[in-house]
Amino acid sequence: MQKLTQSPTDAAFVQDPYPFYDRARAAGPLFYWTDYEMACAVGHAEVSAILRDRRMGREAPVERAPEIPDHLAAFYACEAHSMLELEPPAHTRLRKLVLHAFTSRRINALAPEIEALCHRLIDGFPQGSFDLLDAYARQVPVIIIARLMGLPESRADDLLAWSNAMVGMYQAGRTRTMEDAAEMATQAFCDFLAVYVADKRRTPGDDLISELIAAEQEGEKLTTEELISTCILLLNAGHEATVHSLGNAVRVLLEQDHREIDAPCVEELLRLDPPLHMFTRWVYEDLEIFGQRFARGDRIACLLGAANRDPEAYADPHRFDPTRKGPAHMGFGAGIHFCVGAPLARLEMRIALTSLMRHCPDLALVEPPRYAGLYPFHGFDRLMVRAF
Repeated sequence: MQKLTQSPTDAAFVQDPYPFYDRARAAGPLFYWTDYEMACAVGHAEVSAILRDRRMGREAPVERAPEIPDHLAAFYACEAHSMLELEPPAHTRLRKLVLHAFTSRRINALAPEIEALCHRLIDGFPQGSFDLLDAYARQVPVIIIARLMGLPESRADDLLAWSNAMVGMYQAGRTRTMEDAAEMATQAFCDFLAVYVADKRRTPGDDLISELIAAEQEGEKLTTEELISTCILLLNAGHEATVHSLGNAVRVLLEQDHREIDAPCVEELLRLDPPLHMFTRWVYEDLEIFGQRFARGDRIACLLGAANRDPEAYADPHRFDPTRKGPAHMGFGAGIHFCVGAPLARLEMRIALTSLMRHCPDLALVEPPRYAGLYPFHGFDRLMVRAF
């Protein structure tokens, strides 16, 4: 297995990681990324296979379970109930309960509400240049998820701040300051949600938290801790990913002068520049895969951004083609941890991009956007545009 070195915080890599992915792909189906000290898969077939292989998973083997430092106790207590970090049977139970409440009917019913929100935000755009992320891309997903959960829209700024702080735990080069911020955000977020969970246990409403409370699978319901962790996961994962997806998509659409949005176009935008580039898995038993041997306790990283530009899966993969045919992209992952919020993300993207392009025909970038150093997340820190 060839060893390659590439700092994930290097400025050139942050702005364009795809040349490194191409170089890594040329090294074979797997390579060893020295900066992360783990093997990585870059091809579409390899990433898809590893994400679906039940000999690997997200939950650390008992003997490799990390020691939790005192200053991160609340954060990891919350993570312990996150279905993104669990394996069957715990994962199966949680996911079924969530899907029982997070139905396609409930999601599709949000379409008129999402469209009305987009129009209201667009009507509020200022004259001259402004940051489209702050004015639009960050607002749409957080307001919709707050409404969906039955949380007050007036607390959207708090939800954003808590989400941003907690997601910082997964970024390359995180610091003690970032850890302390994540811990404080976790405590505040859990305390905030505990009040609403208790209230909705007493007085259920027509919202996702009430549905999650009522959801039952084979006689089991979500505990309060599981419910709070699930709500945090749905907001953090869904919001962060959708913000980056919208920002990345607008940049592509404006640079390509493409303004017609449909479902295939959304999928191509998610393939071309996805919001998450790496998803790691633990090896649960000694195994051989793609010509390499691994032992229990090893880790393998699936590079989703690289898989999405694999020339074996997509012809001319670096080109934007809104009519492209091909295998499903890896932007939402695969296997049992496939993103549970994917239908909502797709709906929000299609409506938000359609509304933006139709109501702002003169929308234009006023400066070249720059990606923030958030790896493995991939999105801009700001997107300066002019709408009128």
